[in-house]
Amino acid sequence: MSQSVPTVADLLRAAKTSAVHLELRDSYGITRESEALRAWRETGTRNVDPESDHWRSWVELIQDATRRGVVVRRARVVSEPVSEYIRYEHAGTSVIVGAGEQVRWMPRRLASSLALPGNDFWLFDGQLVRFNHFTGEGASAAPEYTENPAVAELCASAFEAVWERGTPHADYAV
Repeated sequence: MSQSVPTVADLLRAAKTSAVHLELRDSYGITRESEALRAWRETGTRNVDPESDHWRSWVELIQDATRRGVVVRRARVVSEPVSEYIRYEHAGTSVIVGAGEQVRWMPRRLASSLALPGNDFWLFDGQLVRFNHFTGEGASAAPEYTENPAVAELCASAFEAVWERGTPHADYAV
């Protein structure tokens, strides 16, 4: 695995055909989300303005990719009943769907017969894998990047298996 890890944004900008993201955790402790999560806990509502500072850069990145013909899909494996964090995440998912991402949710109980990587990942054009590592508390840890064909094939297979069993965002209630 390479020491130099490109950012997700750089990899999305370079993607030609596809970008898929598999999320496997029931909660994350991402620093940049802490204020939005706190506000959601206090009010029960989530900022879903795609033009807001919170969302703008991601929305623009996804819109640019999809305009170039890149298909962007995200699948989330979640325990049910869902965690507080997943309810928060679900409340904002309409923004990324509106930007052009396709999102599905799969209950963890449906994953028992699947071979899944141990970490969240992005897979670009079926060839480049960027693993997202997290601490036990859910904070971002050093990511990892590989172009190993066997790893890319494993990730592609895992993603497609989850995608097939997943429920589209519009049909998944938390």
